[in-house]
Amino acid sequence: MSGLMGLTWRLLRGGGRRGLLGAGLTVAAVAVSTALLLFAVAVNMAFQGRADREAWRNPVAATGKAVAVEAVHADYVRDRRITVVDLAALEPGAAPPPGLARFPAPGEVWFSPALAELAGELPAGQLAGRFPEKVGGTVGDEALVHPGELVAVRGQVPDAPIMTVEPADDPRAGIGPVRISGFAGQPTGDAQAYMALGLIASVLMVVPLLVFGGAAARLTVARRDQRLAALRLVGATPGQVVAMTVAEAVITAFGGAVLGMALYGLGVPLLTGIEIAGGSWFLSDLWPGVLAVLGVLVAVPLLVGLSAVVGLRRVVVSPLGVAKRETPPAMRFVRVVALLAILAVVPALGLGAAVGVVAVVLGLAFLAINLAGPWVVGMLGRIVSRMARGPARLLAGRRLVDDPKAAWRTVSGVALTGFVAGFIGLLSPGSGLFGDADPAELRLSVPAAQVAEVTAGARERLSAAGVPATVKAGGEGGSRLLTASLRERDAASVDRARTALEGLVPGHVATSAADDDRSGIQVLEDIGTGTVTVLTVSFLVAIASAGITAASSILDRRQTYALLRLAGTPLEVLDRARRAETLIPLAVMGGGAIAVGMFCAAPFAISAMNVTGVVTLLVCVALGFAGVVGAGAASAPLLRSVTADPAPRPD
Repeated sequence: MSGLMGLTWRLLRGGGRRGLLGAGLTVAAVAVSTALLLFAVAVNMAFQGRADREAWRNPVAATGKAVAVEAVHADYVRDRRITVVDLAALEPGAAPPPGLARFPAPGEVWFSPALAELAGELPAGQLAGRFPEKVGGTVGDEALVHPGELVAVRGQVPDAPIMTVEPADDPRAGIGPVRISGFAGQPTGDAQAYMALGLIASVLMVVPLLVFGGAAARLTVARRDQRLAALRLVGATPGQVVAMTVAEAVITAFGGAVLGMALYGLGVPLLTGIEIAGGSWFLSDLWPGVLAVLGVLVAVPLLVGLSAVVGLRRVVVSPLGVAKRETPPAMRFVRVVALLAILAVVPALGLGAAVGVVAVVLGLAFLAINLAGPWVVGMLGRIVSRMARGPARLLAGRRLVDDPKAAWRTVSGVALTGFVAGFIGLLSPGSGLFGDADPAELRLSVPAAQVAEVTAGARERLSAAGVPATVKAGGEGGSRLLTASLRERDAASVDRARTALEGLVPGHVATSAADDDRSGIQVLEDIGTGTVTVLTVSFLVAIASAGITAASSILDRRQTYALLRLAGTPLEVLDRARRAETLIPLAVMGGGAIAVGMFCAAPFAISAMNVTGVVTLLVCVALGFAGVVGAGAASAPLLRSVTADPAPRPD
């Protein structure tokens, strides 16, 4: 084995300038794949980390002995949400919640860093006046969803009105007093929704990365196959050929994986600036952990090595055919049948389907497109060859027929991005799902027995705060709704009114209809941010794939190009043929992948395609074609270089 390793290393080093260029392309492809794969893995861990840090604010009722009482509600300032947690210890020495050095004493309030900073910036009548308690300390990062989150933790006595009030029926009012035995809590519904979206986004990013990573093993494959076939013909055993291939692929892939890890490490500070759920990320959120990194560093070279071995069947079985450059047998229609079988399952899915099932079906559909792609490209080649009216189209058609897998590798990245664009484009809800609610009409839930007293108190407090407003109460039953319609509608007046009404009804805060819509609007904004992020990753993969495979294809076929030049074929014709063999399958497979993506998204669409979705699709189509055309143009100098001396080379 050591002899084979030595021979492999010598072949890698002695491959000449173009051999090293081919290995460099593989390293670059694996580095890009590894960096983006680490990001896709880190996304899931980041959402899980947020859910874990937030869980203590979603209390679980004690089944045994209770040690504290916890109540949580939301307040707002300057259109930002404040999470207010009230805690009362039931016994001395109760363990503090995460992020606090000790249990807050009655009459104390602990601020998160962002809330403390904002309270210092705004006038007291707009924010700080809502928390007259003594400041006890700062809430640590381990209790915050994101660095800019606004959180206040107040200490109460167990018999304080806010700790004994009856829980409200409306979940938007918050969580009523709950007797708890600890702060383990459970993930909130919002956190679980974000984790589900993160998992689907990871599938949309990971599958193209795995396809691209696998394709990296097939870069400059023709040159390597020729070399290995020659070794087989002079006596190398199949085992020796496989071992040399695995060694060569793993060595280059490991170098690329290490480089990709370094690239990801450098990019993490930039990635933390992506705002989801109202804030950016802690640096530690986007670090996937030592085990995950080691797993990727091991898995990526193994995947590349496995992909290289899978492509060795012809070399092992028919080395003479490879040496003679015989056209491989056509692929079978079963590839398309596999895609159709998976798509037949999609209509059975819906909003009630388990996230794991949805992720698996999407991933299989993704992979099936990659499986069917070469078969479709081969069919296109036959059609183009028969209908060709010039040498460029004829060359392109023959090339597609001879090696459809290589042609598919050049456009697969953009085609798979089309699937992502089609899926996301149909799921991008429009901004019209929510109305234009009035933020200057504050509402407060009031017990029916206290309506007159609370209404008079609200008028008195608003007048004292200098906020002119019309206050009235309505509704029926045991709970009435007090409404304060502000005459001055600016943000400062709204915050002064909120501060003035704070504590008027224990356990209830004044909110507007705009506050009720805020979480939904936030989700829409986050879907938009996620769309941009996923598409950015997909396009990075697609453009890198198109550029690297285009250059690799030229190196693979340099002898063919040289012979064509010796036969008198102009360089412009070769360039037009290269463009045609790329753009024709791209147009067909890109459009088909978009249609498949939209088909897979249809069961989950909550509205028809809107302007945002149409724009997303059009931008993706334009960027995809521009990326492939640009990649082809960037590799034109390499084509000119390899055909500058058209004499056939002995390698």
